[in-house]
Amino acid sequence: MTAITWVLAADDSRARIFETRGLKLDLRQIEELRNPAPRAPQSNERDRQFARTVAEMLERSRVNHRFDRLRLAVEPCFLGTLREYLSIEIQKLVHEDASEDSAGMSARRPF
Repeated sequence: MTAITWVLAADDSRARIFETRGLKLDLRQIEELRNPAPRAPQSNERDRQFARTVAEMLERSRVNHRFDRLRLAVEPCFLGTLREYLSIEIQKLVHEDASEDSAGMSARRPF
């Protein structure tokens, strides 16, 4: 069976999920989440709610066996908040963590 890897490219306003199968380098976007809350100076609650939403989507997808491995390409200041909400099972599936501002990445040149 071919392993499915998801790449989460995210910051505090947008999260994009890309998928690749096996050892292929070609990524295709399969999900996009946007933070509906307006930006507010020093608003940690906004970031926390969005991190919770992203983590819940990943957990539902894990339970439904939609991916086998996860790569995180998340803006560093959002990554800490997101990690608070990732389940232990999701954390075990993280095979690489490239903390950077990658929410605007393209499927052709992801990193």
